[in-house]
Amino acid sequence: MKNMLVLFDTNIILDVLEKRLPFYDSSKSVLESCISGNVTGYIALHSISNIFYILRKRYSAADRRKLLLDILDLLQVAGADHESIRNALQREDFSDFEDCLQDECAKQIHADYIVTRNTNDFSTSDIPAIIPDDLLKILKTANEIL
Repeated sequence: MKNMLVLFDTNIILDVLEKRLPFYDSSKSVLESCISGNVTGYIALHSISNIFYILRKRYSAADRRKLLLDILDLLQVAGADHESIRNALQREDFSDFEDCLQDECAKQIHADYIVTRNTNDFSTSDIPAIIPDDLLKILKTANEIL
């Protein structure tokens, strides 16, 4: 099986860190797929600051740093260069600029998929967006073929 490149949307990381039900199990499973080596997982640079901010009411700054460092043990950081940011600012096909940045970061790493719970937000994305359960099905099918 070809090593799959996947960018995880912020909501997938938050599902795990905040143990959000009913999403926790699927989100945790797709992140764990990075351990097997079948998936190389990425997180967008801007997701890190967003998560740090979102978790401020629940965790101390020290705890948030530790949580994010743990995530970075599992995922690589995907950034966007100057031209990608310009492209994102010019794209009017996305209603949410943050989602557009996710797509630009996914393009930078040549991702196979963006894994998110909000696929509708990525209907105009250049990189296909799928839900965690769909990635798990793809991985299961690929492993059965081997």
